[in-house]
Amino acid sequence: MPRITIAGSEHAFDAAPAETLLAAATRAGVRLPHACTLGGCGTCRVRVTSGDVRYEAWPLALAADEAAQGFALACQAQPTTDVTIDVSRIEVAEPTRHQAMVIDVAHHGELVTHLKLVLPELATFEFRPGQHMNICLEDGVQRSFSMASRPAGNEIDFHIRRIAGGRFTDAALQALLPGDMLEVELPHGTFCYHAEDYRELLMVATGTGLAPIKSILESLHDDPDCPPVALYWGARDESWLYADAEIRGWAERLYDFKYHPVLSRPGPSWQGRTGHVQEAVLADFTDLSEHSIYLCGSPNMIRDAKRAFLDRGASLDHLYSDGFNFQPRS
Repeated sequence: MPRITIAGSEHAFDAAPAETLLAAATRAGVRLPHACTLGGCGTCRVRVTSGDVRYEAWPLALAADEAAQGFALACQAQPTTDVTIDVSRIEVAEPTRHQAMVIDVAHHGELVTHLKLVLPELATFEFRPGQHMNICLEDGVQRSFSMASRPAGNEIDFHIRRIAGGRFTDAALQALLPGDMLEVELPHGTFCYHAEDYRELLMVATGTGLAPIKSILESLHDDPDCPPVALYWGARDESWLYADAEIRGWAERLYDFKYHPVLSRPGPSWQGRTGHVQEAVLADFTDLSEHSIYLCGSPNMIRDAKRAFLDRGASLDHLYSDGFNFQPRS
C-alpha cells in the first residue's frame, strides 16, 4: 500500500488501493482541510513534493498547470506510489459547534436569501475573512456557506442561493424566523485574505460567490495598508446584483477600488458590461503577474479563469479559489 507522509509533521499513514489522500488521512485520524469532497471547490489543494497520484476523473478545481507544478486535490487524488504532501500552513482556528440564533432572514427576490445569525453563548467570534461555516442538519448531513461579513462581535451574515429541491435552501431556510435556532460548526476552510502578498488585489466572483469576497473586502475598509482592489462580479441578469448599491459605496472605504458588474444574459435596459466575468478581466489586463487573485463561485468559471489567467502570467502561489458546489437533495 502507498505510504503518505505529510511534510513538516509526524504524520504518516497508508492508503488502501484506489483510496484518495483525503480518505486515507481521515481513516488515520489526520485532519486535512476540505469542503465539498467533489473536486470542485479547491479547499483540499496540497502540493505533492515526491511520488505520484492519479485521478478517476480530472477534477474541476485543478488546472493542468497546477498539476504540472505538483499541486493535487486531496479529495480526488489517489496515490500510486509512496508520496509526500505539503499541506497549507495557514493559521486557522479549529472548528467548533455552537447553537446559533436567527436574527434576520431577508429574501432578495426568489434567488438569494440574506441570513443573519448570532452566537448567543459567545461574546465574540473570530474567523479569517473568506472562511465558511457548516449548518448541521438533523440526520448529520451538513451544508456549507461562506461568511459574508467581517468578524465583528458574535453576529455573522450569509448570502445563500436558493436551490430547487435543496434540503436546506429550498425547505428549512424558507421557513426560518427570527429566534429560531440552528446547530452550526465553524470556522472552516483555508480560503482567506493573504496580507503578506503585498500585491494588488483582483477579486472575481459569480453569484453568491460574492459572499467570501465581501467578507475579505469589508475587513479592509479604512485600512491604511489596503492595496488597490479590482472587483469583477459576474451574474446572469440584473436580478442577481443583490448587493450592487452596497458595493458601489465601498469606493469611499477601500483604496483605489474599481467595481465591474458583468452580466451574461442582461435585459434590454442594461448599459454595463456583458459576457462571462473572466472574459471581462482578460479584456482589461494583459499581464496578471503582479496580482493576488481570488476566485469564488462557479467551479466552471474558476476552471476557465485559472487557465486563462495563468496564460496572462498569473502566479499559482498568489491565486486562491473557492468553488461553490450545489447539492440539491442528499
